[in-house]
Amino acid sequence: MADPVLELADELYALPPGDFTAARDARARAHKGTDLAAALKALRKPSTAAWVVNLLVRREAAQVDQVLSVGSALREAQAGMSADQLRALTRQRRQLTAAVTQQARSLAAEAGVRVTQAVADQVEATLTAAVLDERCGAAVRSGLLVGPLASTGVDEVDVAAALALPAALGHAAAPREAAPTPRPELRVVPDPEADAKALASAQETLDAAEETLAAATGEHEQAQAHVQELEARSMQLQADLDELRRRVAETEARAEQVDDELDDAEDARGEAAGALEAARAERDAAAAARDRLRPARAR
Repeated sequence: MADPVLELADELYALPPGDFTAARDARARAHKGTDLAAALKALRKPSTAAWVVNLLVRREAAQVDQVLSVGSALREAQAGMSADQLRALTRQRRQLTAAVTQQARSLAAEAGVRVTQAVADQVEATLTAAVLDERCGAAVRSGLLVGPLASTGVDEVDVAAALALPAALGHAAAPREAAPTPRPELRVVPDPEADAKALASAQETLDAAEETLAAATGEHEQAQAHVQELEARSMQLQADLDELRRRVAETEARAEQVDDELDDAEDARGEAAGALEAARAERDAAAAARDRLRPARAR
């Protein structure tokens, strides 16, 4: 590895998140008075999502290379695909990035770092960008990410903003074993700045915990608001149901009353029909009697 900054950066970005700042500052002091010291001091601490991707690259380099190879093949193949084929391709790509993201979360858990769903979403977005965009893939493979990536596969991505240093593009992170990586600096005598470093590390851990707490609080508040909204809707719908049941009961009562009135009306109609029939018979008899009398008068 020709570039000494890249060589040292590769070691620093392989460290656990809590060890990064102290190790970076120690390396910068070791090269005090040189250009290398300034370059090391300028290295930014990676976000949790970037650290998880960097860990994946170092621990599962073959898996990441396979993902990048699939991404290259997919980019070449999709030009001549139909809409249905592209949809199927998108589903396969999502399945692949989701599976690799889960693997990255497991590696982080083994290293003692909890990955929230928000961080996991950033990891998956970074892997998706690596599949869709060749330069994003190169940035991921460097293992020197300081922030997550996102790409639609259409617009150009500013990968430099997510990298520790410009020369990282084209660099390939060195593999690391699962065993804990030793501290980059071993001292025979006590470090006079040990307390300050421990305090800085504790503050960084606290800051990260507060960020996680804030994210969890926000998610809880959103979930609580959603529950309250659904409870209000449920109460309104229950009130609507009660009103409908009351109206149905009233309608059924009116229907029963009308049925009773209908029975009475039908009885009355039957009686009226009998009376009508009797009246007609009586009229017909009277008419017949009259007709019988007319010839006699005529004589």
